[in-house]
Amino acid sequence: MSPTIYKDMISTLNDIKIGLNIIHNNEPYTVLSANFVRMQQRKPVMQTKIKNLISGKVLEVNFKPNDKVEEADLARTKANFLYSDQQGSHFMDNESYEQFTLGKDIVSQKSKFLKEGTEATILNFNNEPVNLSLPIKMDFKVTFAPPGVKGDSAQGRVTKEVEIETGYKLQAPLFIKDNDVIRINIDTGEYVERVSD
Repeated sequence: MSPTIYKDMISTLNDIKIGLNIIHNNEPYTVLSANFVRMQQRKPVMQTKIKNLISGKVLEVNFKPNDKVEEADLARTKANFLYSDQQGSHFMDNESYEQFTLGKDIVSQKSKFLKEGTEATILNFNNEPVNLSLPIKMDFKVTFAPPGVKGDSAQGRVTKEVEIETGYKLQAPLFIKDNDVIRINIDTGEYVERVSD
């Protein structure tokens, strides 16, 4: 894993900007919004919304002029998914070929889109993998698709539940059949289009 590099402390409110990665309560956050507010009879503050890069939780934090904020360079690496078991999801780093495991709390809902060989972007903090991201759209083979019922299509946009190779189930159009390859939006878990049949 690439080492995590810490930059100098940010000492002025003007340095806190959207997209900046900072350390807050010893965890990495990214700044979602930053508004400089000057109130009467009070010192100015930087009102921010920050997102925890490990848990995804969003906080509203006001930084005062004397607050010191530490900026973090978070290392991102590529890794391929190998398999999952009771310990978690196992990956192999694309550069070092080192194998590592991400717990179920980190992988969370993304586990239903992991298949052998899937390339993920791993976020490393303090030289430890803390999060992963997948491509926004991915292709999967349909392993089970019940036949569409005649007359269903007369009622407008009607769907049926299909299952893909990872075991995940979703709604897809009636024309989708077993062994079709479909594209799924990973953020929403929804069907996008049929790639091939």
